[in-house]
Amino acid sequence: MPKSYTVDDDYNDSRLDKWFKNKIINLPQALFEKLLRQNKIKVNKKKTKSSHRLQTGDLIQIYDISKLKPTDKKEKIKYLPKKKEISNYDDYVIEDNENFIVINKPAGIPVQSGTKSFKNIIDILRNSKYFENSKPFIVHRLDKETSGVLIVAKNRKYAQLFTSLFRIRKIHKTYLAIVYGKVNKSIKVMKDDLILYENNKKIFQKAISNLKIIKSNERYSYLELNPITGRKHQLRKQLLKIGCPIIGDDKYFLNDWKRIKIKNLMLHASKIKFMINNVQYNFKANYNNIFENFLKKNI
Repeated sequence: MPKSYTVDDDYNDSRLDKWFKNKIINLPQALFEKLLRQNKIKVNKKKTKSSHRLQTGDLIQIYDISKLKPTDKKEKIKYLPKKKEISNYDDYVIEDNENFIVINKPAGIPVQSGTKSFKNIIDILRNSKYFENSKPFIVHRLDKETSGVLIVAKNRKYAQLFTSLFRIRKIHKTYLAIVYGKVNKSIKVMKDDLILYENNKKIFQKAISNLKIIKSNERYSYLELNPITGRKHQLRKQLLKIGCPIIGDDKYFLNDWKRIKIKNLMLHASKIKFMINNVQYNFKANYNNIFENFLKKNI
């Protein structure tokens, strides 16, 4: 007889594999996929995929897995910020309520720690007064060098809600960018098949962004951008493809441009808007002094 479990609110809209590894046993993904193929894990008495999104009240049946041993979870070492560093974030807070916080993320710091970056936004917020009775949940990301509006959820319910809203494109973002060259006025929408490599496999991802020229001259263009899809480095890649890479981008650039040595990537997440329970939320973040000074002097 299988053991039966009912999905609670904490895991509404979570992936099946995430629920299983957190609630039952942490197994390698390949072994979990094998259990699914063998019909040892069912949702509502049906065979399903690891990516299946669970709903509150779903019945999960698990057949004998008692002989399986869990994979040890490596404990991540967290970044411990200094008090002054934490207090500096008071200046970045745009909105703070019981369910989420919105900040104007500074350039030059990643949202979470990685192989090349230890200092990060999430660990700083985790130690701040804004998360005394909760923990931060990542619901979207900005590149390390990109500044601007960033939402961080305070509970699992809102983390799942934001993740769902992003997935169905109900959260609308506006970016500002300063790029090399004069962008062609006929370009209103950028549509591309961007290339991503995963395990040496080439993957094509459709990317769509709206583009509006705010100001331009023969050397630079100041743009407003609205990404419709959410691909990694989407705007940076698309602007390079039209021959107008972002100033300060050391990854996506043209060799024939005499590049300016500047500390800042001239890409800023300016606005974000969404609706929850028929309430409209609109948040705006001002760009930093480096962005502002370059704009005043050059365009």
